Amino acid sequence: MEQQIGKPKERIWTKDFILIVCANFFIFLGFQMTLPTIPLYVEELGGNNQLIGVVVGIFTFSALLLRPFAGNWLETKGRGIVYLSGLVIFVISVGSFGFLAGISLLFMMRVVQGIGWGFSTTASGTIATDLIPPSRRGEGLGYYGVSGNIAMAIGPALGLTLTGFLPFKQLFLICAGLGLMAFILSSRIKYKKVVPGTVKTKLAIYEKSALKPSLLLFFLTVTFGGIATFLPLYTAEKQIAGIQLYFLLYALATLATRMFAGQLYDRKGHTAVFAPGSLLILIAMLLLAWLPNNMVLYTAAVLYGLGFGSVQPALQAWAIEKAPMTRRGLANATFFSFFDLGVGIGAMMFGQIGQFFGYSSIYKTSAISVLISILLYAFFVYKERKGRVGVVEQG
Repeated sequence: MEQQIGKPKERIWTKDFILIVCANFFIFLGFQMTLPTIPLYVEELGGNNQLIGVVVGIFTFSALLLRPFAGNWLETKGRGIVYLSGLVIFVISVGSFGFLAGISLLFMMRVVQGIGWGFSTTASGTIATDLIPPSRRGEGLGYYGVSGNIAMAIGPALGLTLTGFLPFKQLFLICAGLGLMAFILSSRIKYKKVVPGTVKTKLAIYEKSALKPSLLLFFLTVTFGGIATFLPLYTAEKQIAGIQLYFLLYALATLATRMFAGQLYDRKGHTAVFAPGSLLILIAMLLLAWLPNNMVLYTAAVLYGLGFGSVQPALQAWAIEKAPMTRRGLANATFFSFFDLGVGIGAMMFGQIGQFFGYSSIYKTSAISVLISILLYAFFVYKERKGRVGVVEQG
């Protein structure tokens, strides 16, 4: 992890890296604008909390199912074709949302959107990894993640604001246009070429070396399903204004941590990042379960942003660093598959919990999920250190 003394740092900000960062910003902006507005659209179409959870969750499950294929095709077909195809599918599906007549059709197009999202995000993370020097991977992935965080700072608040001025049809066309901008930028990238014969053609479902950090991520992103899907409805029920500011503060706090969390991971490893970050997420969930006023809402936003902004790039770097060069795409696919699974299960599970037990119970359950991730991490670290001691004793 340590930089060698006196050795100049390898360059991160190349032309292609800037292009993938900018393309990532636009696709995430289009996606983030739909995140808090899809539940409102389902509600306008006559859906209840259970249907909202299903419509939100099915998107992540379709992305989940396609990620293993995306991970393999990245190594066998090439980065460019997977990424550009995913962007095209995303643009077409999101652009169609406002023209759909009912929830059943929206459900179907959310499945299609998930396919495009699964392809594009798996490819984008892998392309960024190709372009970042290995000695600065945590730092580089942190910078790459900033583009998504800036989109996160703007997107939800912008989407919610535009719903007060524009019909949903125009909102979703704007989101599709942002995806089109990502396509234009990404078409100028020089992608890593596939070397024939270096990758097995047999489909692999996951990358074993990425499982531990991905499993930890799963229990953390369950919380994301509860926040993105039901927090606007929860604050409305409690008559607490300022949900747009929540998303802005959350994203700004995430952005702030991205500037140093990746570098801290490169120097100290995941131990220095995961424990404090996950603890902040736990506190944020308990505050949301309580939620008496705006100040508690905003405090939870900052704590959640600081925690998630620290943990996510560190876990992604951990997932990639031990994967073979020819399986980085699959490692990224494994990582984001668990991300999707957490968000999807969270949205569907919390739809049921919110319907029968109230919104506060969503965040109490989320706190338990974070605690499980912390305990799992402690177990992984204990097993790893025990294994090292055993090797030393044998030596």
